[in-house]
Amino acid sequence: MNILEIPELSLVVLIGASGSGKSSFARKHFKVTEVLSSDFCRGIVSDDENDQSATKDAFEVLHYIAAKRLAAGKLTVIDATNVQPEDRKPLVKLAREYHCLPVAIVLNLPEQLCHDRNCARPDRNFGSHVVRRQSQNLKRSLRSLQREGFRHIHILNSLEDVEAAVIKRQPLWNNRKHEHGPFDIIGDIHGCCDELEALLQQLGYERNLTSHPSRSPLKRERTEDEAFFSRKGENDSPLLVGEESGERSKPGAIRAPSLWGNTIYSHPQGRKAIFLGDLVDRGPRILDTLKLVHNMVEAGTALCVPGNHDIKLMRKLWGKNIKITHGLDKSLAEIDALPEDVRELFSKEIANFLDSLVSHYVLDDGNLVVSHAGMKEALQGRGSGKVRDFALYGETTGETDEFGLPVRYNWAAEYRGKAMVAYGHTPVPEPEWLNGTIDIDTGCVYGGKLTALRYPEKEFLSVLAAKVYCESAKPFVPDVGAITGDGATTGGLPLLSVQQQLDDVLDIADVLGKRLITTQLHHNVTIREENAIAALEVMSRFAANPKWLIYLPPTMSPCETSMLPELLEHPAEAFSYYRNQGVTQVICEEKHMGSRAVVIVCRNEDVARSRFGVVDEGIGICYTRTGRRFFENSSLEIQLLERLQAALTTTSFWDEFNTDWVCLDCELMPWSAKAQELLRRQYAAVGASSNAALPEAVTMLEQAAGRGIDVGSMLSRYKKRSHSCVEYVNAYRRYCWQVDSVNDLKLAPFHILATEGAIHIDKNHLWHMDAIAKICQSDTALFQVTAYQGVNVNEKASQEAGIQWWEELTRRGGEGMVVKPLDFVVKGQRGLVQPAVKCRGREYLRIIYGPEYTAPENLERLRQRGLSRKRSLALREFALGIEALERFVAKEPLRRVHECVFGILALESEPIDPRL
Repeated sequence: MNILEIPELSLVVLIGASGSGKSSFARKHFKVTEVLSSDFCRGIVSDDENDQSATKDAFEVLHYIAAKRLAAGKLTVIDATNVQPEDRKPLVKLAREYHCLPVAIVLNLPEQLCHDRNCARPDRNFGSHVVRRQSQNLKRSLRSLQREGFRHIHILNSLEDVEAAVIKRQPLWNNRKHEHGPFDIIGDIHGCCDELEALLQQLGYERNLTSHPSRSPLKRERTEDEAFFSRKGENDSPLLVGEESGERSKPGAIRAPSLWGNTIYSHPQGRKAIFLGDLVDRGPRILDTLKLVHNMVEAGTALCVPGNHDIKLMRKLWGKNIKITHGLDKSLAEIDALPEDVRELFSKEIANFLDSLVSHYVLDDGNLVVSHAGMKEALQGRGSGKVRDFALYGETTGETDEFGLPVRYNWAAEYRGKAMVAYGHTPVPEPEWLNGTIDIDTGCVYGGKLTALRYPEKEFLSVLAAKVYCESAKPFVPDVGAITGDGATTGGLPLLSVQQQLDDVLDIADVLGKRLITTQLHHNVTIREENAIAALEVMSRFAANPKWLIYLPPTMSPCETSMLPELLEHPAEAFSYYRNQGVTQVICEEKHMGSRAVVIVCRNEDVARSRFGVVDEGIGICYTRTGRRFFENSSLEIQLLERLQAALTTTSFWDEFNTDWVCLDCELMPWSAKAQELLRRQYAAVGASSNAALPEAVTMLEQAAGRGIDVGSMLSRYKKRSHSCVEYVNAYRRYCWQVDSVNDLKLAPFHILATEGAIHIDKNHLWHMDAIAKICQSDTALFQVTAYQGVNVNEKASQEAGIQWWEELTRRGGEGMVVKPLDFVVKGQRGLVQPAVKCRGREYLRIIYGPEYTAPENLERLRQRGLSRKRSLALREFALGIEALERFVAKEPLRRVHECVFGILALESEPIDPRL
């Protein structure tokens, strides 16, 4: 067996003369989708795989596809002769561009064998001179492959070598996706070992003494190029660090464990610490910090990535000409103070340990990335000198500021990756989230604090610095009016976070075009471009401040049509739907004939400013299901929100839910409060014209009948029409009344959607009803408790009681009811079950379908309505709404929340031709 080790992410270049068996080798060892053949690409562009005139176009296609695969992080195999340096050069360049390793697999088989194989193939009609020239070029290439940039070179010199070959894919050293935590990520230490020990103790780590640290060997032969290559100057060609110093270091071979001491910290619950580098320089206990971190890494209770200060010390210990600045003198002083008999040996051990650290780690199935200075999405999980540079220094402009420090690009402001990125390097007074990234270097050595981020909890724990160990070249404490962390104030007002300031302008590119939105409840939801354009128009012109729009309600599907006389909807069909979905218990809630309203209210304006990022917009908002402010009269909204805030305070809601804000799903009455124009233009116009014309028509027909004319059937029909129109007007008038003040409104909440740190879909609807009833009882003049009835859909008596309750509701003029599973979210065998179906009364449906919808011919036609599209839409919008709340509660960027809310609005919008 001949094992050929290749990195799991690499560009594999097959090299060999025509007939050497490259295609057969590729088919045997790689997936079909991984192999890009030059012959196949010729066929794509010319319909003839042997058309040499199409070679240029074919390779353009091949390089394009290879670039797309490498950008997506997919191993790619190039099946072409590749025997000339000019053919391989663009491939090596492509690998470097996407920070992947170029791998050469050479099939160096005898020229005659290749020629004989070509003769046996009818599609190969070229002479032996072609194979001879290719073989000569190949043999000349063998000496130059490493200089060209290939980091792994495998040469197969015989058929036996080819047959015995086995490809073994090596995970990159930064690939720790299989580790799911929990983790405690700790920012820059800079020798502040007192604070580190205190922080570890607060995090629950225990200090243990052993004879020597247990070791998990750190193999030096890495597959990650940048892990043992460092760039020199601006040269893109990596230089082997070990070769620079004249030897290869072997960090895994600790020759004298006692030099590192015998102290190891471990967590009784198996948590693992992650150190973000800059262990050394500036602080008072640098060697103690190195020993502590080293021993934890060796024992497997911690991971560590290098910082720029660590690498600088490593290079100095290797004898490089390094300027002793930025605290390096403190590290060297501690080393020089060691006894002479161990100083040189321990210096080598320190350098070896720092050299063993990998630039960054990708953890938890790709959901977490840790590095010293951050990591762009395109660089995550890759290995090159540029990747290592970014991990150590971030991205700089090449300029320096007034303090002599490098000016850095704010890469986090443009970050759009799915992985959370935790980093340090740049001291900040408080850690702040920005597009899913977090800087937790809180300047301990400058008198700040040492901070840990607990993952996946996303909680911070800090230890204050005992003193200022080093004066910062750049003022560390911000001036008045600068951005600080939670609770910091300017002029008595909480400041907006960096994320909120960035969210003041949303990027149109985040919502336009065809989009796939991933949700936890319903997988991917597709938003079509033509719908997105329509939603953009509505959102841009009419919507409230997007910072408030953390949720839009979904549409609701009606129940199946009923076959009972003069009825289109009946509870029996709703109960049957849920019974067929395996749901036993449902809750029937009275459906208020008002307008759907989402209400957000905060404990005070400071909370609205600090949590939602809104300034001078009061304590909350009331908006419609399309994201528009509910009231044109702002005083009505203010009074409504103040009354709701008072009710929440009176009932101790804030303390009970440990929150300063709440988002409620409600119905606001009367219907006319929002639908006044709709009533005037559509419903009232129909009612007025019908009641003006039809009675007159009936009178005339009665007069004709009195004169002996046979109009009996026509008269009967017009009397029914006239009666239907009277019922139509009565139907919508029940839901309309004059609104002069907040006292004329009725608010009926039915869902407590979200509070700080929680969305309440894990509670059943009885919990929601009971919690809301408590709030409503504190102000019965404004709030209306929603009546409800529980039903067991498998029990006939329970169903009959539910039907009777519905009949009584509709007899009194009510709209009907909404039937929901008892649990907020239910998944059946076919996926997500409808969160609710509506069952409306006979008279209310006149408003929807017209005065004469109960006529047999009309009712029969309406019974043919299809529900599949409506139900699909309801599920997709429900999943998007919950996803938006999940993202907001998790404090994700507004663009991520807005993506879901915008998606709901797009699904509700009529499509517009993108060309317009």
